[in-house]
Amino acid sequence: MRILIVGVGGVGGFIGSQINSSDLEIAYVARGKRLEFLKKNGLKVKSKLGEKVIGNLKIFDSIPTKIKFDVVICTVKLYDFDGFIKDFKNTNQEDTIILPFQNGIYSEQKLIEEFGVKKTYGAVAQISSFVDEKEYIIHKGSLATFFVGSMGDLQNNKLRIFCEKCKKSGLDIRLKSNIKEKIWEKFIFLSAYSGITTLTEKTIGEIFASQKLKNLFINAMRETYNLSKYFSVEFGSDPIHYWLEKIKKMPYDMTSSMYIDYTKKKKLELDWLSGFIVTYSEKFGNDCPTHKLICRDILVK
Repeated sequence: MRILIVGVGGVGGFIGSQINSSDLEIAYVARGKRLEFLKKNGLKVKSKLGEKVIGNLKIFDSIPTKIKFDVVICTVKLYDFDGFIKDFKNTNQEDTIILPFQNGIYSEQKLIEEFGVKKTYGAVAQISSFVDEKEYIIHKGSLATFFVGSMGDLQNNKLRIFCEKCKKSGLDIRLKSNIKEKIWEKFIFLSAYSGITTLTEKTIGEIFASQKLKNLFINAMRETYNLSKYFSVEFGSDPIHYWLEKIKKMPYDMTSSMYIDYTKKKKLELDWLSGFIVTYSEKFGNDCPTHKLICRDILVK
């Protein structure tokens, strides 16, 4: 199987490093200084699961037009996703599975609009990883679990085979029949995590050490959970309780990729995270004061 990973940052690079030992044929798309570094030095990962350096990468600066891929793993930032779709459509990749490992729920909604629900797949990455100033991928903690599945509740043999091959190489990837629930489950946490860490400029441990900030974080999760009901999402158990238990096991110094982008003065995904919640909460007449605070105060910093 031919696999293309578009975006070789914390998520895309980590996935690539884990499935490198499989019998999958892997190629990458990167740009700018990231592309030059990877060509010269290879893919470098620091993780409790093991440090890796992978050289001789098959890497391109855009999606190849003359190579057919079975699976395209897209890990670009949300603000670059529309551009990815435009580039992908120009390659005429028929029957290719796109796995959009973005934050939030925008990517899957965009794919449904472009290709229809029967050809749309959801993807969720539960991992804290980023590219540091030396271009190393830093994986914080030991959590690295990935979920994929059809948004149309369809079985796909190609996706099943892909997951099996990835698992054999050591990647914890799980094929889910309820991927929509997993996407929103993560969004409930991620919208609060990205927003509150960036707003307060504190780590997850520092936030939960303060009762005031902990309450703010929980309020942000609850606002996203309330919004999910308008998208007909049903949870098997309380997602807020699920995340509060998970947070207890997270590294004290863990922080969000959006906060890291903020410190580096990079473009933020704010409009697609808290901004999405504000827009749609207003549309449905739902109150979301915490996410309004996040959007307002981060923008004026």
